[in-house]
Amino acid sequence: MFKPMAIALVHHPVLDRRGDVVTSAVTNLDIHDLARLATTYGLCRYYIVTPAAEQQILTARIAKHWQEGFGASYNPDRCRALDCLQVVDSFDDALADWRALNEGDGVAVLTGARHEDGIDCTDAKELATQQPVLLVFGTGHGLAAELYTPERPCLKPIRAGHYNHLSVRTAAAVVLDRLLGEDGSVLPLA
Repeated sequence: MFKPMAIALVHHPVLDRRGDVVTSAVTNLDIHDLARLATTYGLCRYYIVTPAAEQQILTARIAKHWQEGFGASYNPDRCRALDCLQVVDSFDDALADWRALNEGDGVAVLTGARHEDGIDCTDAKELATQQPVLLVFGTGHGLAAELYTPERPCLKPIRAGHYNHLSVRTAAAVVLDRLLGEDGSVLPLA
């Protein structure tokens, strides 16, 4: 049995194609697709990390459309999935909230297509049986270097061939399925 698990989709600090640190835009698909993914796998929280007030307002407006009124009655499954959504200003805010929900416990496990020296899924599964895990995904061209610190393990990249440029939604689905599979049971929050 796995400890509680959550995902964070970071929009800042991330890299653009030149390697500059930027804030990427929140997309409609990322909002509800990753909420549905998180809910499908029994995760209790999905953080969207952006300091941009306009992007936070947009995210809240899109979520509200599916959680209230016509959107909620038209698609109750999407309404339910968005219950796990939490918008925060920074990665530190997401990690602090995650740890607070888990009585101070929890580790961030980062992802990145360019980080070959990370831990494999077997090690990540073992970690997830010992403490609550916040899986961290980056938008744009990946998480900024400042987020990769020694106390935050990083998963090895997804490899299925020589091409390595998955959308963040696809990468998150592959990672969760590799970690939890069909039989993975995640404990709810205490």
